[in-house]
Amino acid sequence: MTAPATPLTLYNSLTRAPETFRPIDPANVRVYSCGPTVYNYAHIGNLRAYVFTDTLSRVLRWKGWPLTHIINITDVGHLTSDADAGDDKMEAAARKSGQDIWAIAAHYTSAFKQNLKDLGIAEPTRFPLATEHVPQMIDFAKAIEAKHCYRLPDGLYFDVTTVPDYGRLARHQDDEGESRIDPVAGKRHPADFAIWRASAPGENRQMEWDSPWGPGAPGWHLECSVMSKQYLGAQFDIHTGGIDHREIHHPNEIAQNQAHGCTADSGANIWMHNNFLVDRTGKMSKSSGEFLTLQALMDRGFHPLAYRLMCLQAHYRSEMEFGWDGLAAAQVRLKRLVQTVEGLRTRADAPEKGDAARYRERLDAALSDDLATPRALPVLDEMLGDKKLSPGVRLAALTDFDATLGLQLATLTRADLRTRPKTATLDEAAIEAQLVERRAARADKDFARGDAIRDTLLAAGVEVMDGDPLGWDWKPVLPDS
Repeated sequence: MTAPATPLTLYNSLTRAPETFRPIDPANVRVYSCGPTVYNYAHIGNLRAYVFTDTLSRVLRWKGWPLTHIINITDVGHLTSDADAGDDKMEAAARKSGQDIWAIAAHYTSAFKQNLKDLGIAEPTRFPLATEHVPQMIDFAKAIEAKHCYRLPDGLYFDVTTVPDYGRLARHQDDEGESRIDPVAGKRHPADFAIWRASAPGENRQMEWDSPWGPGAPGWHLECSVMSKQYLGAQFDIHTGGIDHREIHHPNEIAQNQAHGCTADSGANIWMHNNFLVDRTGKMSKSSGEFLTLQALMDRGFHPLAYRLMCLQAHYRSEMEFGWDGLAAAQVRLKRLVQTVEGLRTRADAPEKGDAARYRERLDAALSDDLATPRALPVLDEMLGDKKLSPGVRLAALTDFDATLGLQLATLTRADLRTRPKTATLDEAAIEAQLVERRAARADKDFARGDAIRDTLLAAGVEVMDGDPLGWDWKPVLPDS
């Protein structure tokens, strides 16, 4: 199969414009994605970023480019403020829980990787850990210290005036941008940031390393500069992250790259940022201690791929509002897609008829236009419903949609989509036994008894589907408000 022909256009946050993607090395496209800080479970807003990066990775591969994709794991250095204030999130979590910090990191890293698996997100080439690269971070900081840094009692700081056009990505030159940088006594400029944070006298850290600036830990921004350079080179193709990274983390990363490379280059040719998932009270955040995880959705009876489909229904650069009704609608849509594909599979040996090439071209046109997944999904619906195409032709065309959208429609069954709510009181054997009893009652024309069994099952969260080979399904549990 030849690679799709439409040129790929991606929106570059650095230039504020769409650009035709031209890889540095067509034999190895290199992508770096900012990964999680593993002090807690990822919330569903965090996970939207990885549905986006997975879509990007899938489209790149589908269009014929081999890919090296790095997602880092931040297990040290990220403060409770995105700038330079507060405690290290990992240390704060360890103190609050009384647990070993390394065990905390391992637990939440494992949970994050399971989230990716549940969402059908392909593993990247590597998940490098920040803690495994501290010596390289120290060497990086030593290399730029003389020209770009200065010391304060609490560590080593980067002077942002020593690099060209600092803050271009976020346009920090305005007052709003600078207001997000927390003041630190002794800083030369408000936007200067920590390269190394020295431990305070008497501070009891579980993660601490010796350095020329005293015992301590690296600043959060340093790890991405170091690990992207180590695994992808000084200049690579694409850097992704959430839109909040565009304001502080990525400008600081760019400044470090410029300092280390003695260049005006940012480190990546294209910088891409997904927008927020919001609820009715604003951006979803862990700061309040109340946030939705993927497991919380599953505990209510939602399949994780329904959340993936919900994300694909919005463009990655648009804010997406989360609502339970919207998630339920996505689950219904997913089930209908799977039901359609199951029907095609039962007729796959019918004589071949028609050509689905036009659907592949329309899919390519949508995804090549800055990953316009909301435009690609209706093409999928239309292709699956096109009776001028034989079932086998439609199933063959489905491979392109699965390869890019990651919904696994070619292999999913409707039974796979049965997600048992955590509050369910019946097991499958009990449900099947009641359905057998209901069929017997209906055969005896005891419709009142049959209706009573149906109502009992419905009260237990089970939807009876007469005439459907599946027979029954769990009903998702929606919040009262």
